[in-house]
Amino acid sequence: MADLAALQQIMGLSFNNTSLLEQSLVHSSYINENPGFAPFSNERLEFLGDAVLGFVITEKLYQDFPHFTEGEMTRVRATLVRGDTLAGIATTFGLGDYLYLGKGEEASGGRQKPTNLAGTLEALIAVIFLDQGLVAAGDFILSLLDKELRKIVSQGVEVDYKTQLQELIQSRQQPTPFYYVVEATGPDHDRRFTVEVRVGDAVLSKGTGKSKRLAETEAARLALEQLSTYFT
Repeated sequence: MADLAALQQIMGLSFNNTSLLEQSLVHSSYINENPGFAPFSNERLEFLGDAVLGFVITEKLYQDFPHFTEGEMTRVRATLVRGDTLAGIATTFGLGDYLYLGKGEEASGGRQKPTNLAGTLEALIAVIFLDQGLVAAGDFILSLLDKELRKIVSQGVEVDYKTQLQELIQSRQQPTPFYYVVEATGPDHDRRFTVEVRVGDAVLSKGTGKSKRLAETEAARLALEQLSTYFT
């Protein structure tokens, strides 16, 4: 059984409904092997927690960063709530140690899987919301993500050229752009990639970079420069 008292101490919270807290730790694989343990896994709580998390972060960005555009707020929020970010936070207080996992999931390293950790953290957020209200859930979320938020803001919001290009293309009822590596040169420690961005059979532009991601971003940026003038 999970040590719920220890988990509450780590989280700095005391729950009224500890059975709900326990449910937030139950992976679907455990229910499959122990159907009498609980009626549900933590998936429904995860769904609710994801919504609460998104709302709290959105309100924070709207209230504290009035100079952010809608696109900038969207990109910051996406960075904060993505699975890797949540899994990293969950790891800092050993959340994986408290999970109820089936034998197969346990054997495959389920306590360290980012998807399990991120989902359980979202389920915990839902429990705080249900047990103590939105203010308590918001305080918990912001305390976890404050460092990451300050880091993003201090470094500046990266322009998401790929998303901008996709939105521009699709607004013209064209197929989604796709990226194709046409060349990779140099030794492993100093690779250089050349990527084409295409819509259907048409090549919009080429970009180069030290990684595929950077080359794709550059290709999208160059395509936007050309298409923005053409479409206006």
